[in-house]
Amino acid sequence: MNIAPKGPQAARLRKLKHDSLRTLSIPPEALPGSLAQCFRRCGKPTCRCVSGPGHPQWLLTYMVEGKKRVERIPEDWVEEVRQHVEMGRSFREKLTEILNANAELLVLWRREQKR
Repeated sequence: MNIAPKGPQAARLRKLKHDSLRTLSIPPEALPGSLAQCFRRCGKPTCRCVSGPGHPQWLLTYMVEGKKRVERIPEDWVEEVRQHVEMGRSFREKLTEILNANAELLVLWRREQKR
């Protein structure tokens, strides 16, 4: 199916799509999900965490086959992992732009076909 609606709105969407496609590449080191710091108690009755917020730790949370996965990230890896998560987020945003432009072009094309 060749979706090629006409008009200025369609031209703008095609330009947006092609600009995004030109710069889209899958970063080989990209990571899914999000990186967050949380605080956990260790369970030792004499530890300082009993009366405080807990021990800080970093977690990478992501989905695999519909199931949530959580991985603890060592403190010295945090900045590098954060960059890889941002690469993944940026890639997903560009891909979403392209898919949304395709959907809007389909809507415009369908409207033209009805006329």
